[in-house]
Amino acid sequence: MIGLGETKEEIQKTLRELKLAKVDIITIGQYLQPREDLADVDRYYTPEEFAEFKSYAYDLGFKHVESGPLVRSSYHAEDALH
Repeated sequence: MIGLGETKEEIQKTLRELKLAKVDIITIGQYLQPREDLADVDRYYTPEEFAEFKSYAYDLGFKHVESGPLVRSSYHAEDALH
């Protein structure tokens, strides 16, 4: 989940590190504050930025990428396995 204060460079670095760790499937979603007493959203990423992260992840060699504001870890999970 992104939107808690990380930079685009940090997101890209994390994706590179995950690929080096042999991760093949990744989901990237927007952090949405579930309650007032939990961490605030620092930044809302645009759909275009999520598309850029998706493209970057595929360029790194990930086999399946879901990236968007409402994506969660189980988002289209079955599709990723087929």
